Amino acid sequence: MDFTPTEAQLDLGRLTGEVCGKLVTADRLRELDTAEERFDQPLWSSLAETGVLAATLPESVGGSDLGSLEQTAVLRELGKHLAAVPYLWSIVLGAGALARFGDAAQQDLATRAGAGDVILTVALSEERNWEPAAPATTAVETGDGWRLTGAKTTVPFANRAERILVPAAVSGTTAVFLVDPAAATVTAQQVVDRSPEFAVELTDTPAELIGSVADGAEILDWILTRAWLGLSAVQLGTLERALELVAEYAREREQFGKAVGSFQAVAQRLADAYIDVQGLRLAVTQAAWLLSEDLPAAEAVHTAKFWAADAGHRVAHTVVHVHGGVGIDRDHIAHNYFTAAKHNEFALGASTDHLRALGALLAT
Repeated sequence: MDFTPTEAQLDLGRLTGEVCGKLVTADRLRELDTAEERFDQPLWSSLAETGVLAATLPESVGGSDLGSLEQTAVLRELGKHLAAVPYLWSIVLGAGALARFGDAAQQDLATRAGAGDVILTVALSEERNWEPAAPATTAVETGDGWRLTGAKTTVPFANRAERILVPAAVSGTTAVFLVDPAAATVTAQQVVDRSPEFAVELTDTPAELIGSVADGAEILDWILTRAWLGLSAVQLGTLERALELVAEYAREREQFGKAVGSFQAVAQRLADAYIDVQGLRLAVTQAAWLLSEDLPAAEAVHTAKFWAADAGHRVAHTVVHVHGGVGIDRDHIAHNYFTAAKHNEFALGASTDHLRALGALLAT
C-alpha cells in the first residue's frame, strides 16, 4: 500500500482543522457540556459553507468525488476537536449510501445533506443484538408500501434527522429502508459523553426501500464497513490530541522538584500510549487505502476497529491517570477527551467481538 497522503487528503484535513480550530474552543466545549443538546450548529453551518460536507460525495450529488482517505482525514480532525456534528452519520453513511444506491429522489436528499440543508442518520444498533447484519427489526410489504416494526437504540441525531436509514429483515434476508422519524417514536438516551443519541421505536411504520431487497445485504455491508472505519478514524483523532495533552501536562507538572514525565512509571505509560496511537494510525490508514482502491478491506477494517476500541481504552485511562486529580475534574479538558474516547470504545464494541469477527473472516 501507499502511505503517502493525497493532496486532497491534506488540503481537506487542513481546512477541517482550521474551521474547527476557530470555532471549537475549550470554552465552547464547556458550553456544549451544559447545553440542552450537544450539537454545534455554527460549526455544522461553517463546514457546509466551506464545502467540507460535500467534498467527499460523488459529483452526481454536488460533491468533488473524493474517497475514503479524504473522509478519514475529515473524521480525524473532527475527533481531535471533539466536534459535536453528525458528519459520519449524515454525510459518510447517509448521503454516501443514498448517492450510491438510491433512486433520483433519494439522491436529491443526499445533495441536500451535502449542502447542510438536512441531516441524515443511520440506525445500526438493537438491544441485545450483536449482529447488525441480522436485524431483529422486520419489514413487510403491503398494498400501501413497506412497513417496519422493531426498535433501534443509540441512533445519533435522530431528533434532527430528515430521514433515518434503517436495516430490517425481509423473508430471511436484509434490506435497508428510509424512515421519517416523525412517523416513529423517538426517545432521548443518555450516553457517556452526552452525544445526542436516541431510541427509535417502529410500529407498523411507513418506510421507503433503498435500492432493492436483493441489494440489501450489499448496501448494509457498505454502510457497516464505513461506519466502523469512520468511528475508528474519529477515535484516532481523539486519541492523538489526548496524547498531546497528557504529554504537555507531564512535561509541565512537577512533583518532588521534577517533571512527572521524568518518572519511569509515567514515561512507560506514555510510551505505551504512543505505540497504541501509532498502531491505530497504521490500521486506519491501511483500511482507508484499501477502500479507496476498491480492494478487499474487511479484515483491515476489523483490525482498525479492534485497535480503536482496545487501544482507545488504554490511552483514555492513561490520560486520566497521568493527569491525577484534575483528570476526573469535569471542567478540565482531559475529562472531555476521556468521555469521548470511552463513547467511541463502547460504540465500536468489546475487543472480544472484534477478535471473533476477525477469526470468522480469516476462516473463510
